Amino acid sequence: MSTEPPPGSGQPPEDDPFRKKPPSGPPDEGQGQGSPYDTPYGGAQPPPPSYGGGPYGAGGGPYDSGAGGHPADPLAGMPPLADSGRRTLARIIDMILVLIVVWLLTWAFGVREYEVNGDKMEVGKSFAQSLVAAVLFVGYDTLMTARSGRTLGKKWLGIRVADLSDGATPSAQTSLVRALVLWLPFAFCCACVWTVICGGWSFFDKPYKQGLHDKAAKTVVVSTRN
Repeated sequence: MSTEPPPGSGQPPEDDPFRKKPPSGPPDEGQGQGSPYDTPYGGAQPPPPSYGGGPYGAGGGPYDSGAGGHPADPLAGMPPLADSGRRTLARIIDMILVLIVVWLLTWAFGVREYEVNGDKMEVGKSFAQSLVAAVLFVGYDTLMTARSGRTLGKKWLGIRVADLSDGATPSAQTSLVRALVLWLPFAFCCACVWTVICGGWSFFDKPYKQGLHDKAAKTVVVSTRN
């Protein structure tokens, strides 16, 4: 039976090699491979649940699954977080690659940033070029991230995007949200300022080193190199 999710579900396949795997180890001593319906606790009644500490019981919240009621670390089982400097260099590489394509397309179709002829300036062509750049940046980032978690820049520098929840390659929907937050402001206005704010956020963010686009998509960037 295939492990692929239903079409349109927006979820990565279950055989994603990057998805965190549950811990594996030898069974506890004295426990056999009996029926799943065998009575636990040696036939005795299980201990009563504890409901102290908040509306969700001793853990204090729906995401608290660690020992002693402490929140489980979502990064457990993932590679280390990627260095922010390497992330910045990968983004610069991607920007150069996409901007080359933007320049070639706008040159081929006669779209310029602006043209001044006496008292006349064609502003419409500036918007057209920005629109081409937005479509290419968002499309490139979305397709590459949803496919493998890596754009070319990230692949060359040994890093990738992962879902914070399970370490899997982001779905198409998650990749699109991430790309829109990162590239739409860059393409239409304040390119340098937005790049510094959105991407540079990872230099100071703790504990997950997320840019603003990572926070919007609930992703992290991890290293693929040992």
